[in-house]
Amino acid sequence: MAQWHGISNRKSTGGRLVQARGKRRTEISSEKQFAFVGEPKRKIYRKTGGNTMVRVLMENRVSVNDAKTGKTKLAKITNVIENNANPNYVRRNVLTKGAVIETDAGLVKITSRPGHDGVINGILTE
Repeated sequence: MAQWHGISNRKSTGGRLVQARGKRRTEISSEKQFAFVGEPKRKIYRKTGGNTMVRVLMENRVSVNDAKTGKTKLAKITNVIENNANPNYVRRNVLTKGAVIETDAGLVKITSRPGHDGVINGILTE
């Protein structure tokens, strides 16, 4: 559900503002979308000025960078092991920046923002 970020029609004392106006489209934020582990699915949003933004809704692959060899390869995501953003995200398999995920290449820490970048990148921690 979208959230409204406009000014209130009431003063801090509880009285009504005289210059109250309706809600504007620019004051409404986009709905909350989480990136889950599953079959790949993305959504494209239109932003201000005609710009676009791609969000990952579901993904089962990650680009893993191995710092020792300097090589990057695709790995399959199994599940989420740890997430400092919210402990409930581990149970729900939500992918966010900083989450530690289990892959076929080993444990990987996500370095990209799936909800903002449209891709999932990570570095190998083992």
